[in-house]
Amino acid sequence: MEKRVCVIQTDFHQYRPLTGIHRHLAQAKRPPKQEGAEKVGVVTLDQSKRREVRQREDGAEVDQVNSVQQFLEAEMREREELKKAIEQSDRLLTRVRQLEEENAGLSKEKDDTFVRMRAEQEALQQAEQHCAQLVQARRELEAQLAQLELRVEQEEDVNAQLTSQRHTLQAECCSLRQDLEELDSALSALEKDKQKATEDLQFEEEKVNLLTKEKVKLQVHVEELEYQLEQERKQRTELEKSRRKLEGDSKNTMENLSELGKMRTNLEELIKKKDVEISDTSNRLEAEEALSAGLQKKNKELQVEKQRSDLTRELDDLTDRLEEAGGVTASQMEMNKKREVELQRLRRELEESSAQAETMAAALRKRHGDALTELSEQCESLQRTRAKLEKEKQNLLLEVDDLAASLDTMQKAKASTDMQLKKLEDLLSDTNLRNEDLQKALTEITVSKNRLTAENNELNRQMEETETKLSQTSRFKSLLTAQHEDLKKQFDEEVKSKAALSSSLAAVRQECESLKDQLEEEQESKLELQRIVSKLNGDVTHWRSRHEADSLQHSDDLEEAKKKLQVRLQEAEEAVEATQAKCSGLEKTKQRLQVEVEELCLDLEKANNAAAVLDKKQRMLDKQLGDWKQKCEELLTEVESCQKESRQHAGELFKLKTAYEESVEQSEALRRENKAFQEEIVDLTDQLSDGGKSVHELQKMKKKIEMEKEELQASLEESEAALEVEETKVLRLQLEISQAKADTERRLQEKEEEIEAARKIHQRALESLQASLDVEVKGRTEGVRLKKKMESDISELELQVDLLNKNNAELMKSVKKMQQQTKDLQVQLEDEARLQEELRDEQALLERRCTLLVTEGEESRTTLEASERARKILETEVQEAREKYNDINNQLQSACSGKRKLEVDLQQVTQEHEELQHELRGANDKIKKALCETTRVAEELRVEQEHSMHMERVKKGLEAS
Repeated sequence: MEKRVCVIQTDFHQYRPLTGIHRHLAQAKRPPKQEGAEKVGVVTLDQSKRREVRQREDGAEVDQVNSVQQFLEAEMREREELKKAIEQSDRLLTRVRQLEEENAGLSKEKDDTFVRMRAEQEALQQAEQHCAQLVQARRELEAQLAQLELRVEQEEDVNAQLTSQRHTLQAECCSLRQDLEELDSALSALEKDKQKATEDLQFEEEKVNLLTKEKVKLQVHVEELEYQLEQERKQRTELEKSRRKLEGDSKNTMENLSELGKMRTNLEELIKKKDVEISDTSNRLEAEEALSAGLQKKNKELQVEKQRSDLTRELDDLTDRLEEAGGVTASQMEMNKKREVELQRLRRELEESSAQAETMAAALRKRHGDALTELSEQCESLQRTRAKLEKEKQNLLLEVDDLAASLDTMQKAKASTDMQLKKLEDLLSDTNLRNEDLQKALTEITVSKNRLTAENNELNRQMEETETKLSQTSRFKSLLTAQHEDLKKQFDEEVKSKAALSSSLAAVRQECESLKDQLEEEQESKLELQRIVSKLNGDVTHWRSRHEADSLQHSDDLEEAKKKLQVRLQEAEEAVEATQAKCSGLEKTKQRLQVEVEELCLDLEKANNAAAVLDKKQRMLDKQLGDWKQKCEELLTEVESCQKESRQHAGELFKLKTAYEESVEQSEALRRENKAFQEEIVDLTDQLSDGGKSVHELQKMKKKIEMEKEELQASLEESEAALEVEETKVLRLQLEISQAKADTERRLQEKEEEIEAARKIHQRALESLQASLDVEVKGRTEGVRLKKKMESDISELELQVDLLNKNNAELMKSVKKMQQQTKDLQVQLEDEARLQEELRDEQALLERRCTLLVTEGEESRTTLEASERARKILETEVQEAREKYNDINNQLQSACSGKRKLEVDLQQVTQEHEELQHELRGANDKIKKALCETTRVAEELRVEQEHSMHMERVKKGLEAS
């Protein structure tokens, strides 16, 4: 029971009527016992009286038996009612046990509520701390809002400045675009001019290269011509020397042949003719040595025949004249005699001259034999040298052909060079004009460049300012991101607190539901108790009406019990009203909590919306960051592509440098080769001069031999015998020469395979020489004339060569200047191209910067709008936070007041609990007493039953008696 009392500490004041009921039952049970005792006493008195009066009053027993029967019936009824009351008390005990169990559950729930109250107190403390933090956060947010408002104002000012700068930059960009378009058009024109200039320069370089090649050829040809001129001068000096020698020889021969008279004069004439012929044919006998023997034979035969024909013709003339003069007068006879005398004298002279000729012929034969031996040796040596000279002659002929072709080409080249020089002069004038135009364009470009550099500096300054502003905006952005992160953290904390509050709300809802269930159960128990009370009141009224007569003695007790019951009923009603008030308070708290839950749900929705907005902002910022990253990556890729292009250009420049160095090396190698070729040409010219000297010596020897041969021919003409002898000797010599030729041909046949082409060329040359023998004299005169012309032409060519050298030097200087100018122009064009590329890059950068500034202005607008929206949202959030703060303050105040009320209620409950404990202890004592009374009543009932059984037996015994 003590445990039950300990359990039923909270709301046992609701069960106070039960104790009153038990008391009423105990008090109600007492009178029957007294009545029974009184009845027992009455029975005992009646028995004694019956025993005493039985004898006197037999008739009254029947009435008494009837009354006893009625009393027994009433007792049975009371017993049944007591049984019902006992059953009802058992039910009440079971109900009390159930209530004790419920009290135990309620005590547990009370402990849980204490724990929850502590948790709620801790939560309230945390909420107070959170409220303090929110107050601080509100203050910080207000300060941040003030800062944000200042920053927004600053950003608006900056935005206005940026818009003005953007307009100015757009105007500048438009002007720059126009300037760039003009520059592009100018650069396109310059590029076209550059292309034309490069094409012209390439054409001029090709011409210059051709001119340099032709110049080299001309120099070589000039050197060859100079060498030939020197050789011709040497030959002329040698010819003059030989001519002088021949003149001395001719004078000697004239002195030697002055005695011969007409023959000498004829021979002198022939010698002069032969000298002329030799002098005419001396230059061409170098190519005619192969046919010289046959030609000499034919010449000798022709000369002998000519002399014979001349002599026969003279003799015929003389005979004709003599025959015609047969019939002439004596004077004529005398003249004939004189002529005969003269003829005899002439015959004598002829005989003398023949004798002298014979002596001279013998001497000449000796000399001729010696000369033949020498000539045979010289012929062999000459044949040897002849082969060499033929080879050299063929080479020289080829060189002569080449020189003739080169002369033609030189003349053509000279004409072409003149034309090219005129063209070059025109091109130089055009290039000078273009150069002046380019210089003007360069000055304009430099002016525009300076202007663009100034504008670029201004733009760089503006860009630096914008970069500083961007850095400030980035810092502001970082601050906003930090604030955003702080707000996120606060939002997460609020979400966590809201989650905790939602969990606490769920717990409170569960508690409310459990309290509702408890209230319903208590209301049901209250209704049941009211029904029980109504029943008990009915029973009380019934027992009161029934036992008014029997309980007159106990009316005071009943009134006291009634008063107590009324007091208890009032207390129970007050408790019920208190519980109803508590239920109404709980319902109010429930409604308030529901309102708070709804407000918290709205706050959660608002916070979720704010979180969604912040997520959108974060996504926008992430997108912006992604765009910036993409832009940075694009810039990095552009920088890498520019670096790659610069590397490629550097590689191309390196390749061009290497190619230029290789070309320079090749030019140096070609110069060295040209020097080597010039040295070889000098050596060859020296060799040719040596060969020419040897040929000249051979020509001298040949001329001497021909002179001797002519002398022999003259002596042969004097006498036929000598001629026949000489002819036989000549035939023998020819046979020997033919044998020598056969030997040489046999020797040369071994090398015919090697020199077939040369032989064919030589045969062609011989045929052409045979064809040109008839025109030899004319050719000689024409050769002299051509020689003079050639000398004049050579002098003119020397002058022209000097002029050409001077012009060439000037051209080389002009070419070098042009090359330098072309290099400078190329450098300038490269600089202009680089400047154009830089300007294009700067234009692209400016356009990008303009687009970036426009995008940044739009982004700043969007950020300003977003910041304004965020400011408005933050203001609304601040207002909502203020409202929440006020609501939370109100809630805290209400919670504090509720807490105070709860503390007062707890104090009242503790007091009531202590009173209930006292009442429970008294109730337990009363229950114990009631149990003792019930046991006693049971024993009395048992005694009464035994007494009734005894009385029945007595009655039966009386009836039986």
